[in-house]
Formats: sequence, structure tokens, C-alpha cells
Amino acid sequence: MKKKSNKQLLEMLRNMAEGLGETFAPFCEVVVHDLSNPKNAIYAIENNLSGRQVGQAVTELGLARIRDPEYPAVISNYANTFSDGRKVKSTSIGVKDESGEYVAALCLNVDLTLFQSFQGAISQFTRIDDREVHESLDTGAGHSERIHARIDEFAASRATSSRSLKPADRKQLVQELKKAGFLEIRRGAEIAAAHMGVSRATVYSDAK
Repeated sequence: MKKKSNKQLLEMLRNMAEGLGETFAPFCEVVVHDLSNPKNAIYAIENNLSGRQVGQAVTELGLARIRDPEYPAVISNYANTFSDGRKVKSTSIGVKDESGEYVAALCLNVDLTLFQSFQGAISQFTRIDDREVHESLDTGAGHSERIHARIDEFAASRATSSRSLKPADRKQLVQELKKAGFLEIRRGAEIAAAHMGVSRATVYSDAK
């Protein structure tokens, strides 16, 4: 009866592995291990990236679970490697039967090669040369950040966001911005309006 129960469990895990493998292809290999049969532990393998085959023996982590029912059920995001040296991020989920013994495991192995290539390309693309050149592309001549900060500070004092201010509070804020001279600078009203999610005409109206 227990053997039949394990078979049903393994088939359920196989279906999960198939779905996960298809969802995260081509980056993630998903393997179902039958820990009740350590010499032929690999029960199913989806999106095969490691080159292993169904029927191969259990891994060291699988043996650790077989020996110790108290071994952690979830080991996530640990460093691993494929046989050809590719770096892998792995997660292993152990599954117990009714008696508390580990009988199966679902393992995900993410090939980091492509992601590391992306990371290198992005790092190169975003690299900035350390030269003594200073230029601002902000047509508000650098005032945008100060206007945004003043608005955000006012909104935070009322436990809300810049776009959720009540009309009366917004009017008070605009009056303060006007008094501080922010509406007199180039595009000041436009910058404030955009940050509060209202029209420039609304800002001019509140400023009266």
C-alpha cells in the first residue's frame, strides 16, 4: 500500500516538474528524485540541462535526507555546478511520507551562464568614465529634486503620498511652494504638477 502511495506521489511530482520545467525553460532543470530507491533515484527530469538520465543514483543531498529525517525539507538557492563547469543555483525540496521519512525530492537547477552574460553586458553598458565633466540634462536646472523633496516631505507629514493629497492640503502645499520661490523658477509649476499628478492649471489655481 505504501509503495502505491509513493508511486502516486512521484507521479504528482512529475506533473509539477513538467509544469515548472516548461514555465522556466530554457534556464531551469527540474528533477524528481525517488529517495526510496537511491540506486535508481532519478524518477523524472524536465528541461534536462545537466545531461543526467532517469534511473541514475541519488545525490549527496538525497543521501543526507535518507539518513536523517530531521534534515531540512527546503534548501534554497545554494551554489552548484553542472559536469561541464557551468555555474548553477539550486533549490531542493524534500517530501516525507505519513511516517515522517523522506521518500522523494523535487529539485530545481538554474543555469546561471546566460544571466551572468547579461550581468556582464549590463555592467559594461552602464559603466561611466570617471572624468571631470559636469553637465545636467534637467531643463529645470536641477530644481526638480528639490521640488520633489519638498512635496514628498509635506505629503509624508500627512501620512499620504504626493498624488493622494486632499485638495485643501494640496492648496496649502502649493502656497508654500510659491512662498519659497519654487513656482518662479523655470518649469517649476510644471514639475510640481507632474509630481502631484495634477494639471499645471490646477497648480496655478491653487497658487492664487
